[in-house]
Amino acid sequence: MPATSRRRFIQRAGAFSATAFLASFAQPAWSRNLEKALRSADGISPSELASEEDFWYYIQQSFTVAPGLINLNNGGVSPAPKTVQDAMKRYYDLSNEAPSYYMWRILDQGREPLRQNLAIMAGCSAEEIAINRNSSEGLETVIFGLQLKAGDEIVAAKQDYSNMINAYKQREMRDGIKIVWINLELPSEDENYLASQYINAFSPKTKVVHITHIINWNGQILPVRKIAQEAHKRGIEVVVDGAHSFAHFDFKVPDLDADYFAASLHKWLYAPIGSGMLYVKKEKIKNIFPLFATSENPLKDDIRKFENLGTRPFFIEQAIGKAIEFHDMIGPERKEKRLHYLKNYWMEKVRTIPKVELHTSLMPKWGCAIGSVSVTGKKVGDLDSFLFDKYKIHTVGIEWENIHGVRVTPNVYTTLKNLDVLVEGITAFAKS
Repeated sequence: MPATSRRRFIQRAGAFSATAFLASFAQPAWSRNLEKALRSADGISPSELASEEDFWYYIQQSFTVAPGLINLNNGGVSPAPKTVQDAMKRYYDLSNEAPSYYMWRILDQGREPLRQNLAIMAGCSAEEIAINRNSSEGLETVIFGLQLKAGDEIVAAKQDYSNMINAYKQREMRDGIKIVWINLELPSEDENYLASQYINAFSPKTKVVHITHIINWNGQILPVRKIAQEAHKRGIEVVVDGAHSFAHFDFKVPDLDADYFAASLHKWLYAPIGSGMLYVKKEKIKNIFPLFATSENPLKDDIRKFENLGTRPFFIEQAIGKAIEFHDMIGPERKEKRLHYLKNYWMEKVRTIPKVELHTSLMPKWGCAIGSVSVTGKKVGDLDSFLFDKYKIHTVGIEWENIHGVRVTPNVYTTLKNLDVLVEGITAFAKS
């Protein structure tokens, strides 16, 4: 951050009126400090603010970060901030006072306002958003709900998430459809290469293309819109796995030109664990069978038919609203710039170390928070274990198809001091 911007932030942070001070006693200290930092950041660009540790320190205080562990596996599931945790606990306590009353008659009344708020985030109609438990549930609702017949072809990548691969294989076994697998060489910054791998696999028999917006194994962002537009020219439907993209970097779902899109809200939105969202383009709803049958016409034109889950944890669902508030409070662009800055911070420090190999692009178009690293001649699992045993850094070793590396995923609460420890650990392992 330029020195002038840093001075401006610090000066603003110091300008705290007596009235505001006296009014703040009802708030916990971390909340008062965060509110003060947010006001001080007004007028500072997201790019400049990305490297302002004083500001992000206050964001960190919103989380209950483990003091004895550096969590760099936020790509698996992210912790929720305190406000989300507190809301979920409060709703849980309320539910247990009289479950059938408070869950079905009180908390469930919040679903439609929540649907509206998720739709605003997604940039679509509320009539295209279903609330469920995770992206696997959303995507498998579509995969098993598509009306396909023997001989129909699906184009998908070997680098897609395993749950989706297994779902398509089950349909292949059960219904006689054919999966046409493509094999991506990653990382790549070549849009034409990435798009052509899908487009060249299309045939007159292709009915669906499955595209992972951001490959969870190494953080590769794919050119979804370009592939989707070519698919639609051929009458092919587009299913997009947005488990890692929604609330991670700034976009609207309709921008992707997808027919179906699902996300896990407990990843980058920081909602409670076990919350997800499914988008179905309005005109497609009537063609999809719900995963869990309804008592009415399963082909009705109502997005709510995908929410027939029976008794569900309403206390989790309703706390999603607090996660949306937290996301809006930080600001999507600020968040995206910070996450990309953190990924590039550690990668740029280790990229010149002998034997260290990076498997994720440093360009914002092709990668954001998730990065992948390995050391030539050494096992991926050994690096993962070394980082945890010697430095108490929690990452995850990935051995999937042609992707081999330790996945490192910082988050908005991650500090540069944390990443300096990571750099020290990778350096020590590479030299050992």
